[in-house]
Amino acid sequence: MPAGIPYEEARKRYRPGVAPAVRGDDISVEALLKAYHPDHGPNARVALTVGVNRGEPCQPDLARYLQANALIDDVDIAGAQLVSTDVLIIGGGGGGCASALTAARQGAQVILATKLRLGDSNTVMAEGGIQAAIGEDDSPQLHFEDTLRAGHFCGEPELVAQMVMDGPDVIRWLIRLGMMFDQEEDRPLGGNLLRKRPGGASAARILSYRDYTGLEMMRVLREAVDLEPGIAVWNRCPAVELLSDERGRCAGAVIYNLEWRTFVLVRARAVILATGGAGRLHLNAFPTSNHYGATADGLVLAYRIGARLRELDSFQYHPTGIAYPPHLAGGLISEAARSAGAKLINGEGERFVDELKPRDIVASAILRECAEGRGIERGGQVGVFLDTPTLEMESPGILAKRLVTLRHLAHKCGQDASQEPFLVYPTLHYQNGGVAIDKEGATSVPGLYCVGEVTGGIHGRNRLMGNALLDILSMGRRAGASAAQAGRSVMAARAGIGHVHAWQRELTLAGLPLHVKAPQLFPGYANFDLRVDAGLHTGAWGRAVGGTR
Repeated sequence: MPAGIPYEEARKRYRPGVAPAVRGDDISVEALLKAYHPDHGPNARVALTVGVNRGEPCQPDLARYLQANALIDDVDIAGAQLVSTDVLIIGGGGGGCASALTAARQGAQVILATKLRLGDSNTVMAEGGIQAAIGEDDSPQLHFEDTLRAGHFCGEPELVAQMVMDGPDVIRWLIRLGMMFDQEEDRPLGGNLLRKRPGGASAARILSYRDYTGLEMMRVLREAVDLEPGIAVWNRCPAVELLSDERGRCAGAVIYNLEWRTFVLVRARAVILATGGAGRLHLNAFPTSNHYGATADGLVLAYRIGARLRELDSFQYHPTGIAYPPHLAGGLISEAARSAGAKLINGEGERFVDELKPRDIVASAILRECAEGRGIERGGQVGVFLDTPTLEMESPGILAKRLVTLRHLAHKCGQDASQEPFLVYPTLHYQNGGVAIDKEGATSVPGLYCVGEVTGGIHGRNRLMGNALLDILSMGRRAGASAAQAGRSVMAARAGIGHVHAWQRELTLAGLPLHVKAPQLFPGYANFDLRVDAGLHTGAWGRAVGGTR
């Protein structure tokens, strides 16, 4: 990448409060994406060699994990404690909580196992808001068209239609749970919900609470789960393998309790994976906005048991990740700032893109500026300016009242956002593809459901801001209801990891190494080794398991 324009020189060209020159651009969207988006290029994908998606394209780093051996074998779980439940939910973010609440309220006994703590997820980090077509100038049809268009028409129309139709009721459900939303300033009490226009949308459709909507959403979901008697929450209990029965159905999971350092086999009539995405694998060596546990666990486990996946070569890079200081690289600056009017400025003082175009276009435009030498270099980092000082000049008080998280982030960066622009660069943000599902969240493996970012089919090859929070609640409630019905079926007589043995044979026949194992559970810099942590190298690991509420 060419060196950028030195920061001090770029600051001299930057003029807050003055409309910047607009850089002429005649490149087509297709050409821009193919030339600069990380999903494209000669090394952007490889063909999978094993599994139900054999021969299909996949991002190379992810392919290594999908085609890895299991973390455990039969001998490792011999004598492990056995627990049974109607519905096992793996993942404690918004999708897992919505699924658990719905299933429990329909009479199912639910175990919710989460790798970190309840609520530690990408949901709590979602800042910008949630989309729902509730305005008089809007409609589910417009929301449907915007979503398909932004996803390059690769989304499943039936899934998209269902999600957008669920939107208004999801908002009503959240309000009944106690969630707060911003209201129009002229009617702060009992008025209409404040709507903002997200990038790629044809109407103002974003509903938010300040710029920490996901945090507020997760607050009410956690409280509801904690008060629901039919849900047992197991914190610090990641899933390391799924269980299957003799018919190939998903029949539960092997859970590892990080506190007790032992395994428990959870047999279930239905399993819901709500494990989130893959950002912490740092695909294509990008920084990420994702939470610590986003290591593609659900994708790996679902693929190994035989679930079909889709769009495995498609990821979203959020345009405005922190580029400087380096220790905060990848931290997210919400699209709420651009929705409010903040502009992107290159090192020559030019505005070079419509900031409210879909995220893949805006991110690619930033990458182009940096690749062609018009980026800004500071301390070895390259990016472009996000012009927050002009935003504050045009809307006095906006940083203190509406963009609270952004203001705190600026403080962590050692700057005043009203006086100094942020240096930003795209950050790995969302997994567009995932496990293929039907309208109830069911996968191609009987007994296995998936919810949220672990799934594919709704967002196509690019996601609109605010659709992720709607997706996890729309599909979470539907999957929870369907799993509760399945939870009334007969429990499998036997459940084990027979599918792992078949997988190992397939790896061997394909010439793939057996020593590469997944899921990773934590980022590489965590220096976590399951076999060492569990004492599997000595065989001494038997203690009673107890999930923590």
